[in-house]
Amino acid sequence: MFLPTTLKEVRALGWDCLDVILFTGDAYVDHPAFGAAVVGRLLEAEGYRVAIVPQPNWRDDLRDFTKLGAPRLFFGVSGGAMDSMVNHYTANLRLRHDDAYTPGGKAGFRPDRAVAVYTRILKRLFPHTPVVAGGIEASLRRLAHYDYWSDTVMPSILADSGADLLIYGMGEGVVQQVARAMRNGYNAKLLRKIRQVAFLADSGYVDRLDPGTTIRLHSYEECARDDRAFGENFTVIETQSNLMEPVHTLVEPTGDRFVVVNPPLATLSTEELDRSFDLPYERAPHPRYAGKGDIPAWEMIKFSVNLHRGCFGGCSFCTISAHQGKFVHSRSERSILAEVERIARMPGFKGCLSDVGGPSANMYGLGGRDRTLCAKCRRPSCLHPKKCPNLDDDHRPLMELYAKIRAVKGIRKAFIGSGIRYDLFDGGDYLRTVLRHHTSGRLKVAPEHTEDRVLRLMRKPPFALFERLNDDFRRICREEGLPYQLIPYFISSHPGCTETDMRSLAQKVLGRLHFTLEQVQDLTPTPMTLSSVMFRTGENPYTREPVYVARSQDEKRRQKSYFFRERPGERGRRIRAGARPDGGTRSEAMPRSESGIGAADRPKSGAGPDAAGRKRKKKTSRR
Repeated sequence: MFLPTTLKEVRALGWDCLDVILFTGDAYVDHPAFGAAVVGRLLEAEGYRVAIVPQPNWRDDLRDFTKLGAPRLFFGVSGGAMDSMVNHYTANLRLRHDDAYTPGGKAGFRPDRAVAVYTRILKRLFPHTPVVAGGIEASLRRLAHYDYWSDTVMPSILADSGADLLIYGMGEGVVQQVARAMRNGYNAKLLRKIRQVAFLADSGYVDRLDPGTTIRLHSYEECARDDRAFGENFTVIETQSNLMEPVHTLVEPTGDRFVVVNPPLATLSTEELDRSFDLPYERAPHPRYAGKGDIPAWEMIKFSVNLHRGCFGGCSFCTISAHQGKFVHSRSERSILAEVERIARMPGFKGCLSDVGGPSANMYGLGGRDRTLCAKCRRPSCLHPKKCPNLDDDHRPLMELYAKIRAVKGIRKAFIGSGIRYDLFDGGDYLRTVLRHHTSGRLKVAPEHTEDRVLRLMRKPPFALFERLNDDFRRICREEGLPYQLIPYFISSHPGCTETDMRSLAQKVLGRLHFTLEQVQDLTPTPMTLSSVMFRTGENPYTREPVYVARSQDEKRRQKSYFFRERPGERGRRIRAGARPDGGTRSEAMPRSESGIGAADRPKSGAGPDAAGRKRKKKTSRR
């Protein structure tokens, strides 16, 4: 049974009131890859009466916001599984013409900055009912941030939207605590004790905080006028978000109030993560969408399985660690295999899992050998500038899990469509296993660039590792008799990348290595990433090293011109064929998940068939 979305459905359940009403910018798909469904099911399992209002109309008489009345506890608001601004605009700031999270892929069913728009409407209509913001869009805007689309530093979304509380990161462990704290009405004292929440407070509250566990950031106003202050704030925020045992509360003055961000919860246990995935999802779109067309995001992931959360890669352009965290927490084999068995029984399943992966597919079960050393670590990445000697990179447990998945009755193929970190290979048989059993012909990886200076700013490994992968790939394919292709992806216009660097990239990749590239993706500087800070400030905030930034669209086009030169009339033909005017393709408008995506608007890497492999804006994990 689906969670109700209308008053008729609520009454059919015999309910006379609701405890929580969730508003989301996505269509309602009852599946663990869609955040609103997960939150709704978690609260339902605790005995709360929950309804979902998907993609409410914000431009008419606002009946979608009033049709269910006011909930007993709170409204929950999310922009959806994908940031609404990335959803709407290309890296060249052109309006997209489709939305992968809407029936028929139609655009126009959510506003720009959806969290703020929905929240303002709810606070105007129901001023006495608390609104709790969450999801990727709210999470990455919890403090002052650079907004690429307006080219300004914007204040916390709390100040901009008027939300009473913000849950950042993956919210399973938090939303139930918030609901319990509101059982007897809005209790600010209880809510402000919960970890992994943010809220606005006055000076009296801030003055009472323990100075030993409080970090005062530069104010929003100072960040807006001083790039150096903005960069300093970022280094503190990123460092604190990557700690295993964070204890500090962050305080950022904004106007006459203060944004207070409590430290995050500890990493979810395997049992807690399993519980989230084991809930009784219908694993399908709500029946209200019958006859309205397929939901592309759902079609892409309905036969896929997420193995774990978190990523310790720490790429400068990626939002995964900022939202999910650096430390990987993995599901049990029991939970994973049970989900595979459920998928094998689904109508329309023909034996092929489209993806068995996660934010980075080959990080399942990996982490520090000595966790006490991890507790002291302040690095944003376990792989950059070089692999941590404490990192356990043994891929054998993952390969054993792959074998068990392949052995499930009804499974013919289990492809890996999530990103694979080739700088994590342990020297074993992982690559051979992937090529023999989990690739349909095209292994997609993302070296991102060739030039060492640019790669260091990206926090990516040296290009020599890709060249080694290329050699190993060709050798294994030759030995196994596999006519496969290696497909590399690259980023243009990243801070630090000049036109000369792109020329060198073209010479090495197109010339010496003889690759034919499908796509070079312009960077989209998304909030709360090192890349966005460098794009705004023109310097590395950690070293204060000046960094060249290609800001104008003309500079961006010149960087890509070394790969995609148009003949006369080609632009018109591409547009008529469905390609984007800025040189991309339809595949760049495919979905991401609420867990956070690489900010370059494209996958970190990937493997899999054309139909099931990772697309340019596809999610890198499953929440």
